[in-house]
Amino acid sequence: MHPKRRRQYLEAIGIDVWVSRSAPPVATAVTAGENACAAAEWEALREEVRRCIRCPLHATRTQGVLGVGPTRADWLVIGEAPGAEEDRRGEPFVGAAGQLLDAMLRAIGLDRRQNVYIANVLKSRPPNNRDPRPEEVEACLPYLLRQIALLRPKIMLAVGRIAAQNLLATDAPLGRLRGRVHYFGEFNTPLVVTYHPAYLLRTPADKRKAWEDLKFARGVYQQLMQGSTQGSANHGNRA
Repeated sequence: MHPKRRRQYLEAIGIDVWVSRSAPPVATAVTAGENACAAAEWEALREEVRRCIRCPLHATRTQGVLGVGPTRADWLVIGEAPGAEEDRRGEPFVGAAGQLLDAMLRAIGLDRRQNVYIANVLKSRPPNNRDPRPEEVEACLPYLLRQIALLRPKIMLAVGRIAAQNLLATDAPLGRLRGRVHYFGEFNTPLVVTYHPAYLLRTPADKRKAWEDLKFARGVYQQLMQGSTQGSANHGNRA
């Protein structure tokens, strides 16, 4: 990345100093047959979300918003629900909040089009952007679980209180959930919590805290990849 562009991303999230680190490559060692099967599963899931009537939100939405990004990604970013622009365009995290999220990801060497998949807990927009109701989360969560099963991400980043509390089944405040590694689902996927970009736009003073969360998540990921590499090396050295 050009140094000037990198500085622009860091400035967008309120960070002055940047130490360059290279992101590990995304593992893509899958056969053509597996790719074709996975593509069919993703298409079926997308169609189910498009036609979904599991909760009343289908009556007020424009369209269901499944997610965006490569279907083999080490990172999974999860937000709350589509907003008005996301509902219109059919893609999560667009507009000002999406631009800030892009800058946050690029600041740690990630790109939403290359090595990050982005989704929401809810696939349909709640009217007036109100908080999701428990029954709406219950109806939508199976879609997210299928996404995770298909993606098999190495790490998850929950952005915002609503996403974090629903994923972790807790009412603990965001401040108590930040700064530690949680584990999600049957794959025990490491999960890190940070602020929602929309909140950071309203409260720019907390951008530095978000930067600490991002560095923490990057460190967790790097440790995972180092452990995976060492494990592979040890396995290969066995007689």
